[in-house]
Amino acid sequence: MARTLNRLKAKQVEALGPGRHADGGGLYLDRDEHGRSRWLFMWTRNGKRREMGLGAANKDGVSLVKAREAATTARDDLAKGDEPIEARDARTREPALVPTFGEAADAYVKSFAAEWRNDKHRAQWGMTLTVYAKPLRALRVDRVDTAAVLEVLQPIWQTKPETASRLRGRIERVLDAAKAKGHRSGENPARWRGHLDHLLTKRQKLTRGHHAALPYGQLPAFMAELRDREAVAASALEFLILTAARTGEVLGATWGELDLKAKVWTVPAKRMKAGREHRVPLCKRAITVLEAMKPLATGPTPERLPVFPGHARGKPLSSMALAMLMRRIGTDATVHGFRSSFRDWAGEVSSSPREVAEAALAHTVGDATERAYRRGDALEKRRKLMESWATYAEPKEGAGNVLTFGRKQK
Repeated sequence: MARTLNRLKAKQVEALGPGRHADGGGLYLDRDEHGRSRWLFMWTRNGKRREMGLGAANKDGVSLVKAREAATTARDDLAKGDEPIEARDARTREPALVPTFGEAADAYVKSFAAEWRNDKHRAQWGMTLTVYAKPLRALRVDRVDTAAVLEVLQPIWQTKPETASRLRGRIERVLDAAKAKGHRSGENPARWRGHLDHLLTKRQKLTRGHHAALPYGQLPAFMAELRDREAVAASALEFLILTAARTGEVLGATWGELDLKAKVWTVPAKRMKAGREHRVPLCKRAITVLEAMKPLATGPTPERLPVFPGHARGKPLSSMALAMLMRRIGTDATVHGFRSSFRDWAGEVSSSPREVAEAALAHTVGDATERAYRRGDALEKRRKLMESWATYAEPKEGAGNVLTFGRKQK
């Protein structure tokens, strides 16, 4: 590079014959036997000869002056320790627009919203990434570092542990997606294991606890109390108990999902927690409950109407209606706890195999291989189990009511 620069003259460039002609400082005019010419910049690094094309050397191409400017830039790159080709590409490449964390988070929620079956789940994602992660939203996503993540987590890490844990995981996923799109690089500052677990106070594993369940021995008395009430909520709760279903599955049920002749209720995959269609055998008493609800299904498209309607036309009963009913009855048990009551009864009283009881609860049983060979859903076996459950739950003569079984005392 210490050799004399600017050896060539503009008129010489036009007259030179085939070969490589040095202008100095690594710049060469390369001309073949057919008269085609190009400018080259050549250098040596780590014992290897490298070259970079600078363009055609003709009246429509790169002039001698422009070729020398390009060579000067390449020599500057080498002086800084950069590779001339990579440095040139980086300069000419159109810079990517890096979004803010808020923009990246909103895009992530929009992209994955279709995979989240539950509207509440979608709302929680949007809320946590908007409200709790507010300090991050204006930052460019490639500028989010550990200190920024800690700024949003530390204020709620102990006071709202479950929310904080979910928020951390959601931030981590948004940043992973941004990295996959080329908007950031390096380690994820929201990663827990091997990173934030060294910076945030260790806490006990987050648990939601068990839903309080009514002992199955008290169920006949509870059913007697339900049947003394004529509210839609009482019918919905009885149907929930008889089918061992979840609250959302029952309240979201429409008449189009029911086949009263076949005595089957088919819950579509989009409304199931596991994302799989679930057939529920209907016992005799469940059919009776449904028949009593039929007069409320009036309209041009009754198959779309909720089985257990609320006060608003065409809308289902609120889940709070069932919880309030439980409070009025006076039990400490929860609505979801009736699934536990059923499972305890099935395991301790009934003679049905474990997998049949688990299938009744729409639980996944066995590993992937075992499930692949078990193609059926044991509907008829579950039908016998649910009839036995209904028989057991039937109010008994002189059993009294739930007031003598765990009622809250004032």
